[in-house]
Amino acid sequence: MLDPEYAEALENRNKALGDLNRKGIALANLGRFEEAIASFDTILQSQSDFYAAWSHRGIALANLERFEEAMASFDKAIEIKPDDYLAWYNRGYLLDQLGCPDKAIASYDQALQFKPDIYEAWYNRAIALYDLGRLEEAIASYDKALEIQPNDANTFYGKACCYALEGNVDLAIENLQQAINLNPNEYREAAKTDSVFDGIRGDNRFQALIQGDTH
Repeated sequence: MLDPEYAEALENRNKALGDLNRKGIALANLGRFEEAIASFDTILQSQSDFYAAWSHRGIALANLERFEEAMASFDKAIEIKPDDYLAWYNRGYLLDQLGCPDKAIASYDQALQFKPDIYEAWYNRAIALYDLGRLEEAIASYDKALEIQPNDANTFYGKACCYALEGNVDLAIENLQQAINLNPNEYREAAKTDSVFDGIRGDNRFQALIQGDTH
């Protein structure tokens, strides 16, 4: 049994570390990334296995484009807590930004193994698959994202792009229609110049969509 005084001291220490972690997150949310990192470093000097501090430290470092250090932070969080889905997800996102979509997909898959309802992981996984030309898998990943957020215009637009590249005009137009219905200003304008749709640009239905003709 813990000595009551020691137990109280331990509880106070853990509370202080938790407060520092929340402070770091708040600073990062304000864009004050250097200060946020300093907060996380203070935690880790006292408790090096505080996995959440490593994970959030990685996010702050990535925002400062200190990518190698960010990756090391995510890896450290995962080493301490292998099911830290946030670290796996952010590691995947960083890899994707660094032009490594295949490695990004592997990290997204790990995140989704531990938390299958991360919309962003399914969505960004689909983008990585799209970049690799794996269009059917990308569509399946977009579909999983839509199960979580059924009215997301970005996802419908992504599916429309996949179907357009496959030459499936009907499904490309159907998904583009959904995207434009949900966000007409952004996606009608995007479709007007997006080269992905060059193969279906002559279709009357496509022209009606980008011209806003609903009749």
